[in-house]
Amino acid sequence: MTTYNFDERIDRTNTTSVKHAFKKEFHLSQDVIPLWVADMDFRSPKEVCEAVEQAGKFGIFGYADSHDDYFDAIHSWMLRRHGWNVQKDWLVRTPGVVCAIAAAVHAFTCENDSVMIMQPVYHPFKNVLTTNHRHVVKHILKTDKNNRFYADFEEMERQIETEQVKLLILCTPHNPGGRIWTREELQKIAEICLRHQVLVFADEIHHDFILPGHTFTEWASISEEMNQNSIIGTAPSKTFNIAGLGLSNIFIPNPKLRKKFVQELHRSCIDANNVVALDACKAAYTFGETWLEELLVYLQGNVDFVRSFLKEHLPHAKMMEPDGTYLLWIDFSSMALSANMTHAEFEKFLLEKAGVWMNNGTMFGDGGCGCFRMNIGCPRSVLEQALKQIKEAADTYL
Repeated sequence: MTTYNFDERIDRTNTTSVKHAFKKEFHLSQDVIPLWVADMDFRSPKEVCEAVEQAGKFGIFGYADSHDDYFDAIHSWMLRRHGWNVQKDWLVRTPGVVCAIAAAVHAFTCENDSVMIMQPVYHPFKNVLTTNHRHVVKHILKTDKNNRFYADFEEMERQIETEQVKLLILCTPHNPGGRIWTREELQKIAEICLRHQVLVFADEIHHDFILPGHTFTEWASISEEMNQNSIIGTAPSKTFNIAGLGLSNIFIPNPKLRKKFVQELHRSCIDANNVVALDACKAAYTFGETWLEELLVYLQGNVDFVRSFLKEHLPHAKMMEPDGTYLLWIDFSSMALSANMTHAEFEKFLLEKAGVWMNNGTMFGDGGCGCFRMNIGCPRSVLEQALKQIKEAADTYL
């Protein structure tokens, strides 16, 4: 028996939701279905909502900091869900994981230094590097016979050595592919980075979204030597749909790295002591487990629905099978090719003829052409409506 109703359709159009309420600013029709930016259309756990409500009733939003119970909630969650015994002195709070990546880039690299990312990947990684005048080294992920991303480790090591890479930004689980890297894959990455003294920033913001039947390997569990050469980004933001509150928990076991990182935060005047966010995070990690367990089952149902629909009605669209996250990577290149459309023309078709708004795969870098990222963190009826509109548009115009 379920406790939460993820089928509820909540109208977000008259809010400040970037996903729903800014269609006019993007020059899009008001009836387009938004399946793009990575937040979910589900209410946060009731205890999180109550924590925010209580903060509002109290009515004083002054400067804040956390007590031991804040860390205790995080520690219990990480140990229980991930087998990760985080230590209090490792913890540094930032307003977001991307903010932490930017701070790490400033703290541990200089202008024109080489930083590696594994594309196609979450696009702010590249944006942070280019705007800060770092040299972007792209390791382009390949797809195997099962249409799943994998890294070419020989090529990765060659690139790291040739380009003198100083920092690797690792997305785990992978966004947009939904891949959970195996322990063996992570060990190979760690071995390469240790051989060449490459610092690793492991973005684990999606590490709670492990679909049924899959297992996630914490980067921190690979080796103690690697753990001392890593920065690990986590947050309650994606898990509990509270990204707008602006809070991430960054773990840096190495005290020298942590000191340098914190100094950079101070230089940049970056503070993450939002009084409401602190309460929401504590409530989420203390009371949100049942909600998350039910959500994961629902998301798997959404994956199954999309897979089935594509197979029956849009067989030329190929979905990459996800291990985690609530994001699907779908290759529409065959559909576009059969209609003699370019990738840009097919995106226009999806927006204007089908009325469905997904992230264009090219925004994630090399390897994204022909693909789109679909956010399935929404009621199944919304997914059904969107897919039917794509099918009807394809039947009419392609």
